[in-house]
Amino acid sequence: MRLFLSLLLLSLPLHASANWYSESREMMGTQVTVELWSEDKAKGLQIIEQAMAAMQRVDRMMNPLNPDSALYQVNQQAYAAPVSVPEALFGVIERALHYSRLSDGAFDISFASVGKYYDYRAGRAPSAEFVAQKRKHINYRAIALNPKNHSVAFHTGDLQVDLGGIAKGYAVDQAITVLIEAGIVAGFVSAGGDSRVLGDHGDRPRMIGIKHPRKKDEFAVMIPLADTAISTSGDYERFFIKDNIRLHHILDPKTGHSSGAVQSVSVLAPLAIDSDALSTTTFVLGVERGLALINSLPGIDAIIIDSEGKLHYSAGLLRQTP
Repeated sequence: MRLFLSLLLLSLPLHASANWYSESREMMGTQVTVELWSEDKAKGLQIIEQAMAAMQRVDRMMNPLNPDSALYQVNQQAYAAPVSVPEALFGVIERALHYSRLSDGAFDISFASVGKYYDYRAGRAPSAEFVAQKRKHINYRAIALNPKNHSVAFHTGDLQVDLGGIAKGYAVDQAITVLIEAGIVAGFVSAGGDSRVLGDHGDRPRMIGIKHPRKKDEFAVMIPLADTAISTSGDYERFFIKDNIRLHHILDPKTGHSSGAVQSVSVLAPLAIDSDALSTTTFVLGVERGLALINSLPGIDAIIIDSEGKLHYSAGLLRQTP
């Protein structure tokens, strides 16, 4: 991972060139963007289309609300009997369970057992009594994988899986793979808070802004990146205020309620599937335990904005700060 860190409270610079081509679409519940450098416009646009198609395949497979998706079938049937799933879905769930074990359950894709009862658009939350009742179904240990036939089984009823904390990162990686296999040496793919930079931005690293969690349209930090994935988990994307409490979509699996330890976490890693999962994990763990985990993982770094708005950096970033 090539990383260059600088702290700039500035807007993102715009680098325009006739050889940069990009496309943005609504997908996976967010805006997805693919950008690449190509000397051939027709070829570049064709590769962008192929990258978009790769992410669309992930969405069709891992959308828990789509009755035609493999994940939907898992949620409906895995308690009654093991469900065989595509290799890609099996691999993502397997990686998710790895981070569940690594974090002692701070990352848990079965959070949907409670999370599905929140409605952030309508500003509705289940009662504390209801959450306490359903929270027992958040249990990654009750998800069983069989690598021989790529099947998934649930050992408890009412368990539901949502891959919102890892699937977009995986989709970004799939799109970057399309670019690499097509011979592209410089590009950028993003899906909401998950991004990955391929190469650099011409003769310089690409500037990536980390949103200020409390000031709309402002950045708290700007970082130049090359050949790196970055994912940000924040309490400001899907939330509502109730009784002066911010209720957001990043739930602490141990409580079933919104985690309140920090405002934002950005994780840098070689692959977006890992930065995606680890940004959620670190958000739930908080500053001290989150940084301890990040500092134990080679090639991984993080920037945390705590509940008071203070910035915290992993050891790797502190060593590179001028």
